[in-house]
Amino acid sequence: MSAAGRGRNRAAVWLLGARPRTLVASIAPVVVGTAAAEHPDPRFAGAALVVAVALQVGVNYANDYADGMRGVDTAARVGPVRLTASGLASARAVRRAALAALGVAAVVGTALSLATDPRLLVLGAGAVAAALLYAGGPRPYGALGLGEAAVFVFFGLVATVGTAYVQGPHVPAAAWWSAVPIGLLAVGIMLVNNLRDLPTDREAGKRTLAVRLGERRTRILYGAAVGIALATPVAGVAAGALPPGALLSLVAAPVAIGALVRVSRARGRDLLPLLTMSAVLELLFGFLLAMGLVAARL
Repeated sequence: MSAAGRGRNRAAVWLLGARPRTLVASIAPVVVGTAAAEHPDPRFAGAALVVAVALQVGVNYANDYADGMRGVDTAARVGPVRLTASGLASARAVRRAALAALGVAAVVGTALSLATDPRLLVLGAGAVAAALLYAGGPRPYGALGLGEAAVFVFFGLVATVGTAYVQGPHVPAAAWWSAVPIGLLAVGIMLVNNLRDLPTDREAGKRTLAVRLGERRTRILYGAAVGIALATPVAGVAAGALPPGALLSLVAAPVAIGALVRVSRARGRDLLPLLTMSAVLELLFGFLLAMGLVAARL
């Protein structure tokens, strides 16, 4: 194989390890936060997007490294190939990649904070710490059933409201209301991921929320997260906090219903495409909501 071919293969391996199907969770809140901002600025929106995506890629690589070192990822795992456990990349290289991605998030986040509000440095430090401690440290909180809560906070509230804030000077109520469904749909992606990995996580002693709840209650929680996400724009419009255009997000309802039906029935490998379907749901919902928010200003 030529050097160029080997380079493409290596790039494909690292892209696989970044878990691109899940990156919607960092893209959607920035899109919606920008749409809700008082004075949208493409420079600040772009910087916020880099921070959000780099944080998520860093978390994904760090989780790959930590699970590989702890023996959580095994041959019985039905999810996408992990770099460390499969030997596609050395543990040291995966750890460096995680730190590099988090470093990019820290550098760009620092610049964005200094350009807007230096107090955001504290929030940024908390986000990086949360990324490192999700799968690392003596007691990784991802293995304690707290991963979904962190996703809701950082890829829902913080990412959406923070994006609107840096394009402020004020955070409209629409940003807060929009952050809730975006966070819940990101939680849905994680629930499907952990439901798929439940058997191997349980065997390895990784106590994710899905392991703690069991299959039936995890599926119920997924349904609740998606249902509340779809109901939030209706409640927001009724409360006068969201413009009527926010109801455009309900066009995603058929995808949501399809995901709910399939998640309620799928087992094992049949859950694999539902991770993508849950990501598509958040992406579609987020873009439709953003369109409704932008249309209200026209």
